[in-house]
Amino acid sequence: MLSKSQARTFFLGGTVVTFLIFIGLTVYSMAPSNDQSNHLNITEQVIKGKHLWETNNCMGCHTILGEGGYYAPELTKVIDRRGAPLVKAILQSPVPWAPNGRKMVAYEMSNEDADAVIEYLKWIGEIDLNGFDRVVSPLAKDKLKD
Repeated sequence: MLSKSQARTFFLGGTVVTFLIFIGLTVYSMAPSNDQSNHLNITEQVIKGKHLWETNNCMGCHTILGEGGYYAPELTKVIDRRGAPLVKAILQSPVPWAPNGRKMVAYEMSNEDADAVIEYLKWIGEIDLNGFDRVVSPLAKDKLKD
């Protein structure tokens, strides 16, 4: 059993060591050589696409980088998986798109808006995922193939 002074020393020593580790990891992760944000490739089109993504509440159904709803497919690498022409056609469709019985709103986007969303999805798809080639919705785990 520790005495009161030994317990205090142990607590303070552990706190200092943990704090130093935290500071070290923070400095390491903020170093320019470790930047994985892809922020240098943000354009006006990407910003407009993000704005359209938010105003149309796409995240209510879809996920990006694992964040969002699980009703519809994960879209982190959708341009790589499906291609820009198909995504653009879906965004511009005058009728609701309904794969697998799930209905997507018919946004009927203009060419300019659809192109902006495509640029946003392309930008998202270029973010470094630390070696994971895709992010998969928990609802699609049964469809994974090794």
